[in-house]
Amino acid sequence: MKSAHEAIHKSQRTGWLRAAVLGANDGIISISSLMLGVTAANPGHAGIMIAGTAGLAAGAMSMAAGEYVSVHSQADTERADLAMERRELKINVKGELKELADIYIERGLEPALAKEVAKQLTAHDALEAHARDELGISKTLKARPMQAAFASALSFSIGGCLPVIVAAFAPAATTGVLIAAASLAFLVILGILAAKAGGAPVLGGALRVTFWGGLAMAVTAGIGILFRVQV
Repeated sequence: MKSAHEAIHKSQRTGWLRAAVLGANDGIISISSLMLGVTAANPGHAGIMIAGTAGLAAGAMSMAAGEYVSVHSQADTERADLAMERRELKINVKGELKELADIYIERGLEPALAKEVAKQLTAHDALEAHARDELGISKTLKARPMQAAFASALSFSIGGCLPVIVAAFAPAATTGVLIAAASLAFLVILGILAAKAGGAPVLGGALRVTFWGGLAMAVTAGIGILFRVQV
């Protein structure tokens, strides 16, 4: 049996889970919607496959770049805050100790106990104590740009490959219907898996993902029908 310290909590999955779910969800919705829009415009099977494959490559790179830049900005902010805190700990030891004690008092500790806790944590690792309790920066929730970028690109590619594979083997007459049906099924599965991994209600997670995915596919298919062309 695991101890409380060893137990793996849902919040420890926040970094990679967010990026993975976002990537897979975006991959399925973006590529299926793109392919449905193109299918509705009736370009032929080759045009549908080219659109899906090109969208898959562009989307994966876009997801990786966007996630990396976003999370790297967060990491830069964290480093700047830690550098500032490190300087404060050198020039204002008593003030920083009092600041830490005040945080614990606000959380419900008796003043004497709060001061003792602050002293002991400061003696152990002052920067870590201030990072965690003053700045809200912890090892669990620390920004990891490369991890987020890789997870987003990989999950987008996996999600985006699904409608492309369906289209590759679908009969020409039912390509659009099969892409839509399969993509909605994939979104239901993704919603269930994401809800289970994050400890959220399964039904709500599945319905939320499926609704927005279905709406996106309906809109792009409508645009394709509106601007139907022969290429």
